[in-house]
Amino acid sequence: MSALLGPREIRELAARIGLRPTKTRGQNFVHDANTVRRIVAAAGIDGSDRVVEVGPGLGSLTLGLLETGARVVAIELDDVLAAQLPVTVAERMPDAADRLTLITGDALKVDRLPLEPTALVANLPYNVSVPVLLHLLEISPEWTTGLVMVQLEVADRLVAGPGTKVYGVPSAKLAWYARAERIGTVPASVFWPVPNVESGLVRITRRDPPATSATREQVFGVVDGAFANRRKMLRAACAPMCGGSARASELIAAAGIDPTLRGEALRIDEFARIADQIARPR
Repeated sequence: MSALLGPREIRELAARIGLRPTKTRGQNFVHDANTVRRIVAAAGIDGSDRVVEVGPGLGSLTLGLLETGARVVAIELDDVLAAQLPVTVAERMPDAADRLTLITGDALKVDRLPLEPTALVANLPYNVSVPVLLHLLEISPEWTTGLVMVQLEVADRLVAGPGTKVYGVPSAKLAWYARAERIGTVPASVFWPVPNVESGLVRITRRDPPATSATREQVFGVVDGAFANRRKMLRAACAPMCGGSARASELIAAAGIDPTLRGEALRIDEFARIADQIARPR
């Protein structure tokens, strides 16, 4: 018998703990073992890995990760789900129980991860997927690869490049930390409850940030300003942080960039060059 969860096991677990999935927390649970194994295989997880999982829910993906021999650090916000997860693992995969570390709380408030993780694999709730991903990239530079399942629209935004309609703040900020590529989709039918949209799988490969004397916060400030109004040219978007549009034009030009461009045309290294000029003492 497979230790992974199927549709019947998912519903039995939910009934046992009195769970009624809520849209506010994006609670949609994978009930297809083949999908779970596909995700784990695509992430390249093996017994040498220490994996961070956010929002394990009823444990479908957790069990799939533990099946490889990996250690798992699971971060769960819901107290009831968090209490049940170790029980589920102990019942269905007892030999793996000591490889599960549980953190009960908000992933956005976690400031340090145990075990120096090597990878992130998670089915991220749609409403917090981007902030959680960026936060975990910031606080834990140890993990170098990741695979996240997110709403398809979010997946497209994460992997978008300059000049595309969906390129924006998430795309640029993720590019600071890593390269992202969409490697597949997951149908709504493998979830309970069935969501209204498909999900996308995004592979993340950590890389060094652009070379700049500006801080990450300063670079991200330029990114935020550039996309606050997509219609604005860079010289207008950066005017508040430069003391006016004329000065902004000078600094953007000094970075080797046309001040009449819009933010959607710039790569993250170009945002970094602008931030470098703005932050430089005069």
